[in-house]
Amino acid sequence: MATIFNSSKPDDVIVAAVERIDLTPAGEKIAYSSLGGGVSSDIWVVETDTTAFCVKRALSKLKTAADWFAPVERYKFEFAWMRTANAIVPGIAPKILAVDDEAMLFAMEYLQPTTHVLWKNALQRGDIDPQAAGECGTRLVAVHAGTAHNASVAELFPDNDIFHAIRLEPYLEATASHHPDLHDQLFELSRHTAETKIAMIHGDVSPKNILLGPNGPVFIDAECACIGDPAFDLAFCLNHFLLKCLWVPAKRNEFLACYDAMASAYLKGVDWEDARALEARAARLLPGLFLARVDGKSPVEYINSDKDKEKVRRCARTLLLDPPTRLADVRTRWAQELRNER
Repeated sequence: MATIFNSSKPDDVIVAAVERIDLTPAGEKIAYSSLGGGVSSDIWVVETDTTAFCVKRALSKLKTAADWFAPVERYKFEFAWMRTANAIVPGIAPKILAVDDEAMLFAMEYLQPTTHVLWKNALQRGDIDPQAAGECGTRLVAVHAGTAHNASVAELFPDNDIFHAIRLEPYLEATASHHPDLHDQLFELSRHTAETKIAMIHGDVSPKNILLGPNGPVFIDAECACIGDPAFDLAFCLNHFLLKCLWVPAKRNEFLACYDAMASAYLKGVDWEDARALEARAARLLPGLFLARVDGKSPVEYINSDKDKEKVRRCARTLLLDPPTRLADVRTRWAQELRNER
C-alpha cells in the first residue's frame, strides 16, 4: 500500500477507493491536494512521483446558504457525458481513467493549470477573447448534433430527475418565490425544458467549468448531464456573458462580443432541427436564468450591489413578461439597461 505523505487528506472512503482503482504505482508515496469542487463535489488531485490524476465524488448536500440536495448517483451521468462527448469531439473533456461504484466516484486525467487555464479566471483578469467563445459554441453544438435523437446515448441517461433537482428547481422554480407575479412564466419554462428531450446536454456550461487548453476548450463538471434541451446549454453559458458585464464593467463590449460569437458559432451547427426554433427556446430561457442568478438558490458571487441586482431584475422581468424569440433581442435589451444609470 502506498504512503500518504502530506497533511491534506480526504476521508477514508476516497482513500480506499484510490487503493481499489489501482492507478498509483506500487511502492510510490501518494500526495493528496484538494481542488475544492465548488458547491457540489469533492475533487482531489492524487499525485505520486510518476503519475497524477483527479478523483471526484458528488455531495448529497451542496455547499450553499440555502438547503440544496441532489442525488449522488449523478456521478454516473457525469462520466457518461465525458466519455460520450470525447468520442464525438476528442479532447473536449478529461479522459475517464476509472470508475468506483462503491464510493460513487470516478478518476480522470489531471490537466495541469500551467497549460489549461480556467476560463473564468482569464475573464476576471480582462483576458476576453470572443474567438474562445466561438470555439466553445462550435464544440458544444457538435456534441449536441452527435447525440440528438440517439437511442443508444439516451439509454445512458434513464431519467432527468437529477437535472430537475440541481438545475430547474433551484434556478427557475426557486426564483418564483421571490417574484410571485412571475410564477406561471418561470414554472412554464421549467416544465417545458424538462419535457424537451432531444440530445445529451452538459447542464452547467459556464466559464467556471471550461478550461482553455492548447488544443481548444475543455469542458468539466458535467454533473447535471442528461437527455434534455440543447437550448438550455446554450442559454446557460450565454447568461454568464451578460452577467459578467457587471463583473468587469470596463470590458462590457468584449463580453457582449463573446455572447455574439458563441451564439453565432453554435447556431451554425444546428442540423437536427430548425435553428430558429432552438434559438427561440434559448431566448425564452435566458431571462429566467438571468433572474435566477440574483434571486435563485445559486446567486453569482460577484453581483452584490442593490443597484446591479436591480438592473438584472428590470431586464429579466421585462423579457419574461414579453418573451423574446431571438438571442439578439435579449442582448439588445441588456445593453440598453447597462446604459441606464438609474
